[in-house]
Amino acid sequence: MEKKIVNNYGSFDLTFVKGKNATMYSADGRKYIDFIAGIGVNCLGHNNRHLVKAIRKQASRQLHISNYYFSDTGLEFADRLLSATGFTGGYFGNSGAEANEAAIKLARKYGQLNGGSKRKVIVTLESSFHGRTLATLTATGQERFHPECFAPYPEGFKTIKPNDFDSLKNAFDDTTAALLMECVQGEGGVNLINPEWAKAAAEAARNAGALVIADEVQTGMGRTGTLLASDWLGINPDAVTLAKGIAGGIPMGACLFRNKAQGVFEAGDHQSTFAGNPLACAAGLAVLETLTSPNFLERVEEAGEYIRNTIRNWNLPIVKEVRGKGLLIGTQITDGIKPFDIEVKCLENGLCTTTAGSNVIRFLPPLTITDREIDEGLAIYKSTLEEFCK
Repeated sequence: MEKKIVNNYGSFDLTFVKGKNATMYSADGRKYIDFIAGIGVNCLGHNNRHLVKAIRKQASRQLHISNYYFSDTGLEFADRLLSATGFTGGYFGNSGAEANEAAIKLARKYGQLNGGSKRKVIVTLESSFHGRTLATLTATGQERFHPECFAPYPEGFKTIKPNDFDSLKNAFDDTTAALLMECVQGEGGVNLINPEWAKAAAEAARNAGALVIADEVQTGMGRTGTLLASDWLGINPDAVTLAKGIAGGIPMGACLFRNKAQGVFEAGDHQSTFAGNPLACAAGLAVLETLTSPNFLERVEEAGEYIRNTIRNWNLPIVKEVRGKGLLIGTQITDGIKPFDIEVKCLENGLCTTTAGSNVIRFLPPLTITDREIDEGLAIYKSTLEEFCK
């Protein structure tokens, strides 16, 4: 595989051929419980009947048209997504990095229109992650993502310490175009943002004349138990970026805007060939219909709380802390044990997990995961952790 396709992810020598909800099967017929869901992408699990039906139906009608025109499916999805989230406009893209690139361009143009060339700085948070393009890498508040081989990096980014009220004293001024923040730092270690601090940061940014942008590439579309994580954080962002689970496995991203961010983009400011094609929008409609069905998101929050409490109640010495929101969950591992080694052992035992930050095992299971799949996965996880306690 590595000789044919660049193995940027350091992928395991394992090939999956099919799946059903949170259960996957490898080429050799082995069963695995999926606590990753394609890094949060497969929000409805594998082979979801409603999603598959929507994709098949759309594929028989129309896969793609030029963005010189509109599709009926795209218009319907845009209307429903904006109505459900409370935004008034948006841009469709293909990925989280592209959604964040759109947000960065939106912020820069807004700054130019509302302060001139000096208003271009975008404030992000330490331990954040915003993507793999040059601009989103620079916005990412982790030095390990800024290797010299990719330099020079774009100018105009500044990081501050999250949950630290002192960091807000001099964070924003008349050079600030936007505050860009994750509602939960997934890649950074499943770090929760204090709602009171987040609201104070948003207020300080707005008082300086800047936009507030929520990066919800990982936390959006029900992952944390509400359709948007910014809803429970209470920051009322001017723009939000989405991807991962937005179309249940079909590549898609979005940058939604309202308030001061509405009307900033004009024709030609930001474009993409494949963005918002009918197939992706049909998948997005199926996802949105599921997420907004009665009691669905309440079940996400309940399932997440059950997983976190179960791990805490094991009282294993290897577990330093369990944290998260909804079905975005992190187990902080004690010093001296590498989370990657635990990930490898979990995989050997039939459980797909991933790592985050420097010492965290991260779970992002399908939002549709059943109680049986949760318990089966947790049983594997417990026995794996116990192996490292010996």
